[in-house]
Amino acid sequence: MAKTSSVEKNKRRIKLTKRYENKRSALKTIIYNKELPLEERFKAGLKLAELPRNSSSVRVRNRCEVSGRPRGYYRKLRLSRIALRELGNFGQIPGLVKSSW
Repeated sequence: MAKTSSVEKNKRRIKLTKRYENKRSALKTIIYNKELPLEERFKAGLKLAELPRNSSSVRVRNRCEVSGRPRGYYRKLRLSRIALRELGNFGQIPGLVKSSW
C-alpha cells in the first residue's frame, strides 16, 4: 500500500491539471504559433511560467486505483500488476484467467 500522502498529493495534481487545462492549452498555442510576433509569444511564455507547476499534466503520476502503487501500472485497467493478479485470482475481473501449463 502506497503512502496516503503520496496518493493525496497526486489527487491534488489531477484537480489542478483539470482546472488549468484550458488556460495552459491557450497559452501553448500562442507560444508555438510562429506567425505571431516574438514579443507576444514571450509574454505568453511568462504567463505560462506563472501558473502552478502541478497544473502540468506531465507531473501527474499514474497510480493503481486499489493500492496506489505507482509502478507496474496497466493503463487500460488502471491497476497495478499485483492488484490485477489478486483480483484475477478471486474472479473479480471478467475474462481474466490465470495461466497454467
